[in-house]
Amino acid sequence: MAERSRTAETGSAIGSDDIIAGNVSKYTVLPAGYCGQPKKGHLIFDACFESGNLGRVDHITEFEYDLFIRPDTCNPRFRVWFNFTVENVKESQSLFGGLIAKGTSKSRVIFNVVNFSKTKSLYRDGMAPMVKSTSRPKWQRIPSKNVYYYRCPDHRRNYVMSFAFCFDREDDTYQFAYCYPYTYTRLQHYLDNLQRRNMDYFCRELLGLSVLPGSHLLSLHTFLVFPVAVDLQVLLLQQLQKRQLDLLTITSPANLRPGAEQKVVFITARVHPGETPSSFVCQGIIDFLVSQHPIAKVLRDHLVFKIAPMLNPDGVYLGNYRCSLMGFDLNRHWANPSPWAHPTLHGVKQLIIEMYNNPKINLEFYIDIHAHSTMMNGFMYGNIFEDEERFQRQAVFPKLLCQNAEDFSYSSTSFNRDAVKAGTGRRFLGGLLNDTSYCYTLEVSFYSYILGGPTSAVPYTEAAYMKLGRNVARTFLDYYRLNSLVERPLAPTPKSRKEKTPLFKCTTQRGQGNSHAGGKPEKRSQAHRKDQSLSMQ
Repeated sequence: MAERSRTAETGSAIGSDDIIAGNVSKYTVLPAGYCGQPKKGHLIFDACFESGNLGRVDHITEFEYDLFIRPDTCNPRFRVWFNFTVENVKESQSLFGGLIAKGTSKSRVIFNVVNFSKTKSLYRDGMAPMVKSTSRPKWQRIPSKNVYYYRCPDHRRNYVMSFAFCFDREDDTYQFAYCYPYTYTRLQHYLDNLQRRNMDYFCRELLGLSVLPGSHLLSLHTFLVFPVAVDLQVLLLQQLQKRQLDLLTITSPANLRPGAEQKVVFITARVHPGETPSSFVCQGIIDFLVSQHPIAKVLRDHLVFKIAPMLNPDGVYLGNYRCSLMGFDLNRHWANPSPWAHPTLHGVKQLIIEMYNNPKINLEFYIDIHAHSTMMNGFMYGNIFEDEERFQRQAVFPKLLCQNAEDFSYSSTSFNRDAVKAGTGRRFLGGLLNDTSYCYTLEVSFYSYILGGPTSAVPYTEAAYMKLGRNVARTFLDYYRLNSLVERPLAPTPKSRKEKTPLFKCTTQRGQGNSHAGGKPEKRSQAHRKDQSLSMQ
């Protein structure tokens, strides 16, 4: 047990995390001075599972606990994502807002997440943690009235998120998370199922591995430079499994014949592992493109879609928020990725440069999907160019997407050249590729989108994230003016069936398909291409 005074002394933004080196593993929290076997109501916390994160639990009272997020591996700066389970609960140990039946008197359990690394958060705007249990396996949000985000004097005035919860079923194990989890294993199962369908317009290939051959010495170096707990060392050594960097190609087979010219749309997601909504958006794009929808067929006939759905598989597996296994923010290393420290990023960049140097391939779009922790809606970041016409053309796609997706905000879309973003995929590729290529960061809120006014926030669901992905895909039909080629009148994108969830009781446009006048525009000089290729060596 940690007394409040001790917690206050060790709960700094950086210092206290020096002792949080791994996840709690079936950790039973006992009151101070208690001897004997744990009883019902002595909560057991666990985060030693895929994408789990909870580094420490302090017992304050029987009805209050301080929770500490484990920092990203090898990088104490980032502490946002959490994902953990609680078991051995008892019904009398809780209150869930006003959802309890009248006439009952139950005490509430309060969880305080005390070491967030960000000061701004959507928790100030109504966001709430996710919860599910073994008997109710569908994720749902805790009512926002039971969530509080504030500066806490007991934790060096760090920001704390507190939430009250009711454990209403003693035999259940409850799981709490920052947002809907989307694990590496889930992606692998999803891609395996797609591959078994034997679609001639879908190809899955291995672009690389999260650790290249011979780089197993990396783990030993990590332990020497960044001391970590034994249980986390085990997780790090699991890195030797060499997780896959999958590359999907979705297009009609005719577009892949030798000598065929290709218009390529390249999409990436999950470079930041804790930004799980990006995986749902990416899956929505994939689901639509492989479907039998008439729009999907037209898009496959005219475009080649290259999709890398998980750029940071190790960070996802380990439950990091922003960094890779080695503690790197991969989205700041596009200019010069290392084949041993950033192997997945290196592999994607190498492929993009190879396509750029191929005179038969025109890389027309690069879209990197992220999730945003302080803003609502979906929106985009784009680049600023000296050429005003190019700058205006870049605004076309987000304007069209705004027309197709009710949750996408063009007013929140911005174009910048911030120095701090120089190492991102959007900024680096925007400077590398020619003036017919457009590079964007697609952001989607961790929390909600707004319809009709500031008071009408609609919380995102997994289905809503996927719907945004479908709308991103179908916007290419409008961009390339291919509507006339659709076999039948446009039908609305199929909506997911709404399911009732049992609540916890306490609770400038281009022209037609070949739009470039005079054929494919000339790329940069061969000498320039050679220089860029050398940068990969």
